[in-house]
Amino acid sequence: MKGWLRADGRKGIRNTVVVAYLVECAHFVASEIVAGFRDQDVQLIGFPGCFPNEYAARMMERLCTHPNVGAVLFVSLGCESFDKVRAANAVDASGRPVKTLVIQKSGGTRATVQAGRDWVAGALTQIAGVPRVVMGVHELIVGTVCGGSDGTSGISGNPAAGRAFDLLVAEGAACIFEETGELIGCEEIMAARAITPELGQALRDSVQKAERYYATLGYGSFAAGNAAGGLSTIEEKSLGAYVKSGDSPISGLIKPGDVPPQGGLYLMDVVPDGEVRFGFPNISDNAEIVEMIASGAHLTLFVTGRGSVVGSAISPVIKICANPDTYRALADDMDVNAGDIIEGTRSIAEVGREIRDLVVAVAGGAKTKSEDLGHREFILTYKSFEPIGPACLPGAA
Repeated sequence: MKGWLRADGRKGIRNTVVVAYLVECAHFVASEIVAGFRDQDVQLIGFPGCFPNEYAARMMERLCTHPNVGAVLFVSLGCESFDKVRAANAVDASGRPVKTLVIQKSGGTRATVQAGRDWVAGALTQIAGVPRVVMGVHELIVGTVCGGSDGTSGISGNPAAGRAFDLLVAEGAACIFEETGELIGCEEIMAARAITPELGQALRDSVQKAERYYATLGYGSFAAGNAAGGLSTIEEKSLGAYVKSGDSPISGLIKPGDVPPQGGLYLMDVVPDGEVRFGFPNISDNAEIVEMIASGAHLTLFVTGRGSVVGSAISPVIKICANPDTYRALADDMDVNAGDIIEGTRSIAEVGREIRDLVVAVAGGAKTKSEDLGHREFILTYKSFEPIGPACLPGAA
């Protein structure tokens, strides 16, 4: 496969122009700019809040300098608290074309939309010349999430994704699984897989933090749809979520925006640090996907039993359907039918190999179902994190 070579030496599997609004008041103008390029790789992301937040600023910088991104247009109203100069400087330092339009200084809606479309058209021409070079599996970062889980998720889709992770890690890829709020009760199992005792304790601490966080909220990561789909408790859901990590040793613990330093298996701690300030850690599955992308994920595996039709901006999403009945109902949205495991026509190993091969194909340019349908969901909210400690990345060079 081949990737687009960026100035920092990283390689992307897509060459996207991102249009990023910096406050909800600029959302419409940014979306109108993107609407002029429906059949081209121009995608919309943004932060809706007007109040400043270091997590959101860091996330936007990581997203806009992601290896799948070729150029960035920031759209500002002009009076929001988001530091647009800092964001533009970060993108400029990465060697990408970047432009900031301020609606209050650009003549309003129509003038800003036209100026934005003119700039994007030029950026598309410019980044068409970005060189494509040979890219190996060992250079990939792959995330995995599960959503719309049911009683089949933990016995078909998730273990198949875990098998794919084992294959990819063996080839040198970096693989990221989540989320600590859905791993309550699994901390000792994970600690036993950590490559150092210190990392094992950090894994325990991250899950215990999640347990305290949800206890304070009074509501765990367990939805009505999970119960209707056959799951009985958060512990049962946690075990199903856990198996998508596979069996490889756990090499590190990261937080959103931390990029794995080398190949291996990493747990992402998505639960904010400190007191409960911003509500639920992730208000939708796409919030988790965005955090994976901010940590460098070239693509994400999304396992679902009840069914989900979402994709994502910036990085492709491979949909793995755990339930054969759901697959038959939503086949046009699903990439892999892990329901074959339930019906006994294929093994976990066989479906895991299919997922691994599909990762390589998508990295090489093949479109996922959600990409083909035009899904480019995105959400970014407020959070707060402290930096990870030295025990979290014991294998870092």
